[in-house]
Amino acid sequence: MSYISTRGAAPELDFEATMLTGLARDGGLYVPRAVPVMTHDQIAALAGKSYEDVALAVMHPFIGEAFSQTAFRELIARAYADFGHPARAPLKQLAPGHFLLELFHGPTLAFKDFAMQLIGQMFQAALARSGQRVTIVGATSGDTGSAAIEAFRGLANVDVFILFPHGRVSDVQRRQMTTPSEANVHALAVDGDFDTCQALVKAMFNDHAFRDEVALAGVNSINWARVLAQVVYFFFAGVALGAPHRKVSFTVPTGNFGDIFAGFIAREMGLPIARLVIATNRNDILHRCMETATYERQGVAPTISPSMDIEVSSNFERALFWAHGQDGAAVAALMGELAQGGAFHLSENAMAHLRGVYASGRCDEAQTAAAIAATLAETGELLCPHSAVGVHVAETHLARDPATPMVTLATAHPAKFPDAVEAATGQRPGLPPRMADLFDRPERMTRLPDDLATLQALIRERIAA
Repeated sequence: MSYISTRGAAPELDFEATMLTGLARDGGLYVPRAVPVMTHDQIAALAGKSYEDVALAVMHPFIGEAFSQTAFRELIARAYADFGHPARAPLKQLAPGHFLLELFHGPTLAFKDFAMQLIGQMFQAALARSGQRVTIVGATSGDTGSAAIEAFRGLANVDVFILFPHGRVSDVQRRQMTTPSEANVHALAVDGDFDTCQALVKAMFNDHAFRDEVALAGVNSINWARVLAQVVYFFFAGVALGAPHRKVSFTVPTGNFGDIFAGFIAREMGLPIARLVIATNRNDILHRCMETATYERQGVAPTISPSMDIEVSSNFERALFWAHGQDGAAVAALMGELAQGGAFHLSENAMAHLRGVYASGRCDEAQTAAAIAATLAETGELLCPHSAVGVHVAETHLARDPATPMVTLATAHPAKFPDAVEAATGQRPGLPPRMADLFDRPERMTRLPDDLATLQALIRERIAA
């Protein structure tokens, strides 16, 4: 199994090198040269299997010789051992034909745990074999950072630097990043928004001298292994609802496009997905692109669903790679237009591909709060604001095709956003017992300006120390 860059000018790598590299040296994102396809019978055989068994069957064809089946099974078992639900990703029915996939039973109460806990295990195993030490950097709009810190805290051969937008994450999200006491963990509050943080991370990767000096590795969803681990729960939910004997649709609250792109890979592998629905909050650049064929930056407004307050959706580049027939030069040209002018326009052929796979919808602040309140009143299920965006958009699309089951991904526990949930419902969700003392723990973080040189100097200093 080999991996190529979406921009077509970086070295082809195997799985382990792709995982440890993160961003390609030409600025692109790695994708598999060919997506393994599962047969109808292989998908049907997943029915009734544990989450761990489904993960092994879905992911191992992408791994090549990096880990044997036995070794990979052990890594998967360790990754999900501490999840708070035996099903790992339970389905709950909200209405006829509408199901909620709860992805918040991991250690940091967000869907990012499914990928990050497994990546932590894979990194540890790979680095132990090689004796290598790496510097992990990541940008987060709230959940990736805490999941990464939880996965890598205390590891001897890893330093972890997480950039988050100062004042633009919830108190719970911030404290999950700033309260771990391990010396290899560094929480960095950056002046700006998520796109500011993401741009700094990409700039560090594109500074090849610095990248090599500190052995930079990325765990944002720019990292292919992150996306691959998320493919699993599309299969897990789809088979539970009758796949491959019937089609299933999914609505995904979408910011950086990694989660919904994992659904696309599941579709390419043979899972009969009727439609992947992009659900955006008022920062709706993806929805506008699907409607107008123009991807244009207009600024990011803070919302009650802050993990989706993103304008430059990194993984959309992977979708564009498929939409342009895997033409790296075409994708590189589009990314150049975005960097230079803040926009690009897609051809009719590219849009025909995207609209054949994806649909989209938008949910504003009032609609988000209304969806939280209505879902609680009608079903007893308490949603976080991001999941509520998904539910609102899903209901519109379900009405267009009621015969196809719709699964909305519930991306975070409501207790991560207690103020928004309480404002919508009058109920303040409590943290699980294992996190009950979160607000009593001392915080440790560093505030930084939007300046690459300052950030690089701090990383050098912390590594040396």
